[in-house]
Amino acid sequence: MDTQLLFWLAPAGSLIALIFAYYFFVTMMKSDPGSAKSQEIAGYVKEGAMSYLWSQYRVVGIFFVVAFAFFSFLAFVLKVQSPWTPLAFLTGGFFSGLSGYLGMITATNASNRTCAAAAKSLNQGLQVAFRSGAVMGFVVVGLGLLDISIWWKILNYVMELSDTTFKDSIFAVHDYMEITTIMLTFGMGASSQALFARVGGGIFTKAADVGADLVGKTEAGIPEDDPRNPATIADNVGDNVGDVAGMGADLYESYCGSILATAALGAAAFSSGDMAQFQVNSILLPMAIAGVGIFFSLIGIYFVSTDEDASQKELMGALSRGINVSSALTAIGAAILTFYMLPDNIGILGSIITGLVSGIIIGWATEYYTSGDYPPTQEVAAQATTGPATVIIEGLATGMMSTGIPVVTVGLGIILAYGFANGFNDPSMGLYGIGIAAVGMLSTLGITLATDAYGPIADNAGGNAEMSEMGPEVRKRTDALDSLGNTTAATGKGFAIGSAALTAMALLGAYIEELRISLLRIAKFSDSQLDQYIFTGPDKAIPIAKATMADFMAYYNVTLMNPLVLVGVFLGAMLVFVFCAMTMKAVGRAAHSMVEEVRRQFKEIPGLLKGEKGVKADYASCVAISTKGAQREMIAPSLLAIITPVVVGLVLGVGGMIGMLVGGLSCGFAVAIMMANAGGAWDNAKKYVEAGNLGGKGSDNHKATVVGDTVGDPFKDTSGPSLNILIKLMSMVAVVVAGLTVSYAPTIQFYFGFNPSEIAFKEEFSKRLSAREVTLPSLTEVPGSTKTSSIFEDPLMGTEDIILPNEDDAAASIQTPKVPEVIPGEVKPTQPDSKPADTTGSFGGLDEAKPADKPADGGFSGGFDAIDEKPADAPAAGGFDAIDEKPADAPAAGGFDSLDKKSEAPATTEAPADKPAATEAPAGEPKTEPAPKTEGSGGFEGM
Repeated sequence: MDTQLLFWLAPAGSLIALIFAYYFFVTMMKSDPGSAKSQEIAGYVKEGAMSYLWSQYRVVGIFFVVAFAFFSFLAFVLKVQSPWTPLAFLTGGFFSGLSGYLGMITATNASNRTCAAAAKSLNQGLQVAFRSGAVMGFVVVGLGLLDISIWWKILNYVMELSDTTFKDSIFAVHDYMEITTIMLTFGMGASSQALFARVGGGIFTKAADVGADLVGKTEAGIPEDDPRNPATIADNVGDNVGDVAGMGADLYESYCGSILATAALGAAAFSSGDMAQFQVNSILLPMAIAGVGIFFSLIGIYFVSTDEDASQKELMGALSRGINVSSALTAIGAAILTFYMLPDNIGILGSIITGLVSGIIIGWATEYYTSGDYPPTQEVAAQATTGPATVIIEGLATGMMSTGIPVVTVGLGIILAYGFANGFNDPSMGLYGIGIAAVGMLSTLGITLATDAYGPIADNAGGNAEMSEMGPEVRKRTDALDSLGNTTAATGKGFAIGSAALTAMALLGAYIEELRISLLRIAKFSDSQLDQYIFTGPDKAIPIAKATMADFMAYYNVTLMNPLVLVGVFLGAMLVFVFCAMTMKAVGRAAHSMVEEVRRQFKEIPGLLKGEKGVKADYASCVAISTKGAQREMIAPSLLAIITPVVVGLVLGVGGMIGMLVGGLSCGFAVAIMMANAGGAWDNAKKYVEAGNLGGKGSDNHKATVVGDTVGDPFKDTSGPSLNILIKLMSMVAVVVAGLTVSYAPTIQFYFGFNPSEIAFKEEFSKRLSAREVTLPSLTEVPGSTKTSSIFEDPLMGTEDIILPNEDDAAASIQTPKVPEVIPGEVKPTQPDSKPADTTGSFGGLDEAKPADKPADGGFSGGFDAIDEKPADAPAAGGFDAIDEKPADAPAAGGFDSLDKKSEAPATTEAPADKPAATEAPAGEPKTEPAPKTEGSGGFEGM
């Protein structure tokens, strides 16, 4: 069976995911929509959500047009980028936006139906809400894998035609490494869409939530989700735009990014040697695992059910059961695929399982620190007895403490995944192992995202039940589903953060491969053969196509002793905090406008606060305020995240860029966990009190936890989740603009006086090449280049062209004579059928085994003396003396003296009359006698 056939697991899985997503949607729409009042409230939420989404897409559309033009300029004018990149960028953004839209449509139609189902039984309410969330999960994995599959087939087709139809075209694609790096760039579109969705949605939802809580609960003393509160509908709309569209776009980006980064790393790891035959398999393996994960996620969906009057632990156990079943089956499927596709690299299976287990552990740790059933959240609630200040202090401490398990888990996961893939012997394989671990963690995204999207649906159902004044039994069930939804939302955020860390690590490795492709693309349009190499020292040149990751690190001086790298690390860490500050201040400004609007309505609408019959709040005004505030405030932090990597790359170069990515990843990962879990703990501490503990609703303790929850809202729903995208987006931007960075950063750095190593080494090597002190290694045909190499290992072993750096020099192209191949130990005459000749005065410089001042025994005692590393003041007996860096006034005994620019002495092919043919030693040193003629000794014996 051809392993290429296993590729079809990916498109088949994507189509099945989309079919079942449609099936779950139709099933949900056919369920009971509930009472007229319930449908009316759901209609308000749906209208507000769609209004916001289209407003956001208009703003994002402008950005995509500008970005498309910029990438087209880089591709078609500067030619530092593949011309496929602008198109890939658009498709990535389009499918991400489409998945958000479909998920939003489902969620807003599911809330009232969940209420109606909960009126019948708790299990029916759970089934409607969970399977509605599954629509979002399967739409994300289906569209993501479909996009990847389509691009794979398109670029493979183009590669097949690159030697005919696309020959000499900039659209030509020449190998799998180029294909995978092009595909990776469409993640930039997904990342950009995800950032706007997360930041904009987070600002919208928390502006509404903070405004509703501060005025409604704290000032007016009315319950949450009370229809008298004008901000209630905006709050419910925000749950959808933030935790459905935003989370979906976030995990769509992680899902696609992990698969594409792993494919690029696989193409690099298996590009040469004995492993080259498995290169295609290494690219297809993450796609096949993702396809298998979809099948088993569907199976897991049907394991989710519960009994009536189930506790929170039992409800959580029901969801966990489905995830665990899917994970176990996916591990088995991944084992079979790995054994079949990479039989010589079974350790990869350990990397996959590491990713799966890491995701489960992170989910468990998040549940422990944010669920009201466990001590950390209960301790936050207990601090309410001394006021809101101690609630905030305890919540912050809980969030900080919660970073321990996830960070250690991901750290161990990286080490284990790297080790299982034999990374300590082969770093490129180790990076592939880290990438495949991220794919393993996200392989069951269909069901894990379903549990996350379930949260806002259940939350909206609880609000709908409250506002439509449904019976206490229904409210009890929806409250149970809502409380479970808070925990699953927090768990989903932890899972998203962990997967973002692994994905960003894989993208960091893929960035190095993108540097290779960018340098090869530059070499394709360059007239200098030196551009086919990187220089890891003043005397060492390495063909770009053969360079290892360590070579690139040396070329760009990526060490902790390089201040540019350290500055990049500091900038990456700083960017995390500045980004968080901008998003939190944006929530504060938008919430201020919301608070003023709610206060105005309570004051100006008679009977609203008293709940008089027939009096309704102006919900649309609050939705409009949040929408305008979110659209206005999301631009600055989003542009900061996108532009900063470009500027850092151009000013600090590749070293500074890598430093920034490392700093942003390490700092952003920990801060994101802290903010998400602190916010979750504050939220569920409030729920814990509302459940009747510590005085219950309306008590002073409840008010204190409400303040804590209000502080935690932007933590867990705006800044924290947005950091997931920030750390991935920085890597994606770095990948996309790698060509721009390597082309122009050295020049910019040179003007700043940084003297980058890539320029310094290249200049020094050029000088030494001109002086014949170094040679260029053999160069295989460069992928995508129409030029074939004419550079050889030793300039004496063939008649070839040498392109010297000084291209204006007429002597830059030198023809060297072809030397016949000689088998060691064999004596060959210099000419066929001729007697051995006296070869004294020829090729003596090749004898490196003897002191420079002594002739070679048995022939070739002279000539090419310049290449012989003898003292510069020793006169040459003949041949190519111009290349010898001896003093200009030293007489040349013979050979190509006209090429020596320093020598003004006329060339002569004979020794001076007053000197013997043998080399005359300088004064004060013994003379050397010419070697005696010996029959048959005229070959290479002197060597």
